[in-house]
Amino acid sequence: MVRLRMQRVGRPKTPHFRIVAIDSRKARDAAGLEILGHYHPKEKTNKVTVNTERLNFWLSKGAQTSDTLRTVLKTAGALKPAAN
Repeated sequence: MVRLRMQRVGRPKTPHFRIVAIDSRKARDAAGLEILGHYHPKEKTNKVTVNTERLNFWLSKGAQTSDTLRTVLKTAGALKPAAN
């Protein structure tokens, strides 16, 4: 099953995350199927950058979001509250 989740990148104590579509059985840092965007939790503005067209494509194909990513996307307004 394809899962939409975050991959941690960046230096120690300066986290940045890639939003990726990846097989659910793969490790956190394994190569993903597609990079959909980025999340920068330490920045004050523009924390989330996401390609909503590709995000909706993967959701329409049955991909599931992780709980953390779902919360981040809802906060950023990139995911409708009723969507999974």
